[in-house]
Formats: sequence, structure tokens, C-alpha cells
Amino acid sequence: MTTNRILKTGPSRRGFIAGTAAVGAGLMLPAGAFGQTAPKKGGTLRVGLSKGSSSDSMDPATFNNDFMFATGYAVFNTLTEIAPDGTAKPNLAESYEASADAATWTFRLREDADFSDGKKVTAEDVISSIRHHMGEDSKSGIKPLLAQITGIRADGDKVVIFELEGGNADFPFVFNDYHLGIRQSTGDGIDPHSLIGTGGFTIETFEPGVRVELKRRDDYWKKGYAHFDKVEILKVGDVAARMNALMNGEVDVIDRPDYKTIDLLGRNPNVQVVTHDSPVHYIMPMHTDTAPYDDVNVRQALKYGIDREQMVQSVLYGYGSVGNDQPIASTMLYYNDDLEQIAYDPERAKHHLSKAGLSSLDVTLSTADTAFNGAVDTSVLFKESAKAANININVDRQPDDGYFSNVWLKKPFCGSYWGGRPTADLMFTAAYAEGADWNETKWKNERFNVLLLQARPELNHERRAEMYGEMQKIVKEDGGALIPAFGNAVWAMSKNIAMPEQLSEMWGFDSWRFIERWWTA
Repeated sequence: MTTNRILKTGPSRRGFIAGTAAVGAGLMLPAGAFGQTAPKKGGTLRVGLSKGSSSDSMDPATFNNDFMFATGYAVFNTLTEIAPDGTAKPNLAESYEASADAATWTFRLREDADFSDGKKVTAEDVISSIRHHMGEDSKSGIKPLLAQITGIRADGDKVVIFELEGGNADFPFVFNDYHLGIRQSTGDGIDPHSLIGTGGFTIETFEPGVRVELKRRDDYWKKGYAHFDKVEILKVGDVAARMNALMNGEVDVIDRPDYKTIDLLGRNPNVQVVTHDSPVHYIMPMHTDTAPYDDVNVRQALKYGIDREQMVQSVLYGYGSVGNDQPIASTMLYYNDDLEQIAYDPERAKHHLSKAGLSSLDVTLSTADTAFNGAVDTSVLFKESAKAANININVDRQPDDGYFSNVWLKKPFCGSYWGGRPTADLMFTAAYAEGADWNETKWKNERFNVLLLQARPELNHERRAEMYGEMQKIVKEDGGALIPAFGNAVWAMSKNIAMPEQLSEMWGFDSWRFIERWWTA
């Protein structure tokens, strides 16, 4: 297998933790990957992605899969973006700064930023775009992270001021989120289905969950980005079809290659496999408000009933590491490396069943390969390993299409995945805070929620580390998240496509900003 392993660059967030102001222009990524000395304009990028749904919509509040992440970042800019060093860099914003207590943040917008119809970006556009996710009836996945905002106001056309309910040293990271691409204000909100954005590409064709065609803006205000003339994004759900399309030259980039046959890609002289560490994690959420998962001993029994090492080796083929039932990756700041690693232990699982008053357990696990790469195989392995603990798992395979609309958040025990978040606060707030729309385990823990609020404004690094460490322990021991593994970011691409020497490793594909950052070799 021919593999290009990109070295990990550690995050540098202590400036935010110390309450320092962050200022500067958008980051210009270095060139030089694959022998390329500088980006050049031209060519077409064809992308084959595993995810995408017929229910996909241009409404940013509905974005929940990679098909829309790639499209959104290409067409709409966010205020900040995650740089290769893990920091939040200004993007549509020119600069930002915090008050001494990190409870007031001032963002200054770029003077040259405009929409594809020529209209300049204003503070009202930003305010309307953010408020779109904050309404009482909003179901947006970013809504819990915006709940901390108590006020937004404009200071002229180019300055937006955010007042928070308390200090938040990580607040700029929120605005990298794929939901928060800026739209034009209509005076009383935004048109969520408008195709007009500030990004480097415009939409020529949009077929939800099927195909998107993009065209480069020759007048893109962000210099040094958006190099392809055209981009085509295709939903290719079948992994074999996706890999064949790449090897046959029908597409240039694919996600989620099949680890079992990934060596076939490496044998092709025109294909390169790329992998790096990431906070991506695979999860089997249990609804803690639904029997039998409302009993912590049942949850613990299931956690001890899965062979994580076997999953990493047999399903991920080594492209990952065992999980410990909490979502903070070992590469992230505030990772608690003192936690005892949970391991496959059928006898301990039986012990927890006994504490729950059970001698055996019958459960149904809903899954589909769209949940994560190898989800069905993982579920079958889980079924086999759990038998030794007197746990009988019925693997209920669901259709790939519409899985995240029809199964996720609805079935009490299912497969899921998270791309991770750049900070512990963002990860915990999005998926573990009581009442969060994407709290996929329906879990609530009073001590955890108190710590979440206390840690957010804490400027002392050691104290903050203690709090996030305790929160990881609580999630591991009490939560409904069974996280068997963290996965590497893995994709495959034609050697005709070039990319920077340093990538943003928050997610794969240059944190899904590859369309505006990569170019034709």
C-alpha cells in the first residue's frame, strides 16, 4: 500500500485559554505537496462521497453529513476556520478580540468580502445568519453552542459584538462550524435556501444527496484560494463503486475507502492513500431514558461486552485506536490519560448484569455502513463477543439512505459517528450537555453539567484540565456513549490533485475545506 502519512501538528490554544486577544488576516496555507511548488488555477475536481441523503437541504440548520459539509464550505464562508496548527484563524472576519473576562467578543469583518452577487458582507448579514440557528423552534445542531450568547449587536457595517452569559476562552472556535456559513440578511432573517454565498464557488446544480456542480468565482475576494474551475460532488454510497471510480479515473477523490481492499488502491500508480490522526470517533449511543439502557449497570455491561482491539484490527485494519467511552481524543488539549482503559471483559460484563438484576440481556442494535466505515461489521463482531457475557444482540441493518434522519436520535441503540470538535467544551456542549439537540444518548448528569459551565470561562490552565478530566471520567462511567474506537482520517485521491504540505486535521479532507484549498497538480 502506498500511503502518505501526514505528521500531526499539535494544537496551540493556550492563547485563548489565557484570555489573550486573537487578531490577524486569514491564513495562507503553504504549497508544495506532491512536488507542487505553487497552486495553479484550472481543472475540474470530481469527488465521490459515501454520505448524502435525498433529504439534504441548503438550509444550514439541517447540515448533518459530509455531502453538505463539502458543499457548504465551498459556497459559504464562516467567520473563523481551523488552521493546520489547530488554532481558530480569522476567515470572513478580519480579526477578533475578547474582553478581559472573555465574556464580550468583538469581530471585525473584512472590508473586501462580498457575496457572489457583488453585495458586500455586513454585520447584519452575520447577525441574521447566526440568529437563524438560535430561534425557539430551531432544530439546528449548532443551537446548543449558541445558547451562551445573550446579545448580538452591530457597531457599524463591519463590526459585530457578542455578549455571552459567561466567559468562554474558546468562543472563536464556534464559528468554524459548518452550520454557520454566512448568508445575506433579508431584513427579518435569511433565506435559508438561497444559493448566494461569499465562498469561492457558486452552485450550478444541486440534486440533494445525488450531485452538486460548482463553478469557481473569478472575483473571489479571498486571494490564494479556490483554484479549480469546476467541482462535481457525487454521492457514491457503495464503497466498491467508489473505489472503482477512483481507480478508473471517473473521480479524483473519495472518502472512506474499504480497509479490507485498500491495498488495491496502493497498487494503482495514479492513486495515493492519505491518512492522519483525527478526533473522529465511532459510537453506539444508548438512550439513557429508555429501558434497559436507563440502568447504568446495563450500559456498563454492554461496554465491557465489546472487543475493541478486535474492532481496530479487524474492521479498521489498524487505521485507528481503541476508544474509552468518552469523546476527547488523545491528540486534543485536556485529554485525560489517567483514565483506566476499558477492555473486553465478559465476566465483568456479567457482574454488571447481575447488579442490574439480570442473568442475560437481549437488545437490538440498529446500524448501517453509512453510520461509520465498517459499522455493520463492527455490529456483527459485537454480537459475537457479547455472547460470552450472556448478551444477545440482534443486529438490525437499516437502509443507508436517510439513516441519519430515520434512525439516528430515534432508535434507542444504534451506530453513529462524530467528526469531533476542536475543543473539549464544544464537543461536550454539542453532544453531552443536558437538553442539547444532538445529545444522542438523552443523558443528563448534574455534576457533569455543573462542571461544563464552570470550565468554560476558567482561565487557569491547570484548573480547567482538572475539570475536563473529571468530565471525561463521568462520561466514561455513567454516560450512554459506547465509543469502541477513534478512527484515523483516511481518504484516497488521484496524484493529479495537489494539496498543501500541512493540512488542518480537525476532520479529514483538510477539515472539509479541501475544495477551496487544493488544486490540480
